[in-house]
Amino acid sequence: MPEQQNIEYKSSWHDDYLKWVCGFANAQGGVIFIGKDDNGNVVGIDDYKKLMDEIPNKIRNVMGIATEVNLHEENTKYFIEIVVHPYSVPVSLRGRYYYRSGSTKQELTGASLNEFLLKKSGKTWDDVVEPRATFDDIDEKTFNAFLVMSREKGRLPNVEGLTTAEIFDKLRLVENGQLKRAALILFGKDPGRFFQSTFVRIGRFGKDDVDLIFHESEEGNLVILQQQVLEQILHKFIIRQVSFEGMYRIETPEYPTAALREIILNALVHRNYMGVHTQIRVYDDKITFWNDGELAQNLSIEKLKGFHSSFPRNTLIAEVCFKGGLIDSWGSGIAKIYNAFKTAGLPEPKMEEFQGGMLVTIYKNKINYSTSVAEPKGEPYIKSESGRKVIGKWSESDREVIGKWSEKGREETIEILNLINANPKYTAEQMAALLGKSTRIVEKHIAKLKKAGMIIREGGTFGGYWKINIQPEKE
Repeated sequence: MPEQQNIEYKSSWHDDYLKWVCGFANAQGGVIFIGKDDNGNVVGIDDYKKLMDEIPNKIRNVMGIATEVNLHEENTKYFIEIVVHPYSVPVSLRGRYYYRSGSTKQELTGASLNEFLLKKSGKTWDDVVEPRATFDDIDEKTFNAFLVMSREKGRLPNVEGLTTAEIFDKLRLVENGQLKRAALILFGKDPGRFFQSTFVRIGRFGKDDVDLIFHESEEGNLVILQQQVLEQILHKFIIRQVSFEGMYRIETPEYPTAALREIILNALVHRNYMGVHTQIRVYDDKITFWNDGELAQNLSIEKLKGFHSSFPRNTLIAEVCFKGGLIDSWGSGIAKIYNAFKTAGLPEPKMEEFQGGMLVTIYKNKINYSTSVAEPKGEPYIKSESGRKVIGKWSESDREVIGKWSEKGREETIEILNLINANPKYTAEQMAALLGKSTRIVEKHIAKLKKAGMIIREGGTFGGYWKINIQPEKE
């Protein structure tokens, strides 16, 4: 029988195997066989009498724990079985901590060690008091918005007439009058003042990971951050397809909004706040979300896809988010993401453990940006030689202006008008990236369109938008 998650086979004893004993004790327990090969076949050991005395003594002396050490015989060959039970307290080997994860042994250091020690003490990172914080660090506006959401969901006990401090106590966000870390992550005015990696960075990439076109960084408490990140992605980083129903303009993002929201919330609720900031990378055909923090010991990628219990890393943050209606319990968030993509007819998201964290990749069908704007029924549009189209009625003078430009110029100009119609907030740099053109070329065509009066800039460089000013034909 080959080695399993909680079984190790060793042909002979070496004191380095004490690390395996330590790893099993800190995890789910396990068994080490001395005198068996990697396939579980008995090869025997000659010094079994000496080892039967030495092994239990060494384990007790260097780690302070007791194990079962049993001697077995098979076909006149002896082998030793070391049964290690799981311990509720952290076990160290000469000041170092080891943990059995899957079929490997790993030494715990840094953030992983801190998280492990907290867990063994019955706490999670977010359940620890932050002595530097006071209620002056809580954003009342955000907290009041949370109370409104919780009332709508009916998940929060009656708090009518209670002060903010008393409601925080009901939510277990304080201990002996002091705020816990979860309170600042959820409702803090500036969580980054206390914890360095609470922000989210979003980047728009071109042909590869080196080709960073532009990026944004969002920070704030979780309630605000989840909405800010979603709005940034929807309005600045992805295309919205436009269609019309009668007089109404309908905008449909390339990815299901409900799924994007769920992915962002999962990232903020379940991330390791002792680690690196959350990173979102937007490409032409996909978006990746990377979050520091590996899966819980009892979970796997396959289990995530189906029915599974909820094992939140930050139990207090998750519980408060549930009461506020931001998330659901019982691990249903992942199922919502998969169902949303299935309903939208998009490829299934990919989830994997990557560089000490979780990487979620979502894909979209390849969209031709120059034809992503739907034609309103019954209204004329201008077609370029390649068949691309632009929404709106065109006057004769507009046609004359377009006609004077070169064939290539007409093609590129119509592509730019399509993008502006899809998302008026696009910058020249963003349009250049989406069209595969240089920023200089896009700016040149924008200048021509502005001079011809076909587009107007509303607002400044930051926060402004483009407005298409196509004149209607005269009756």
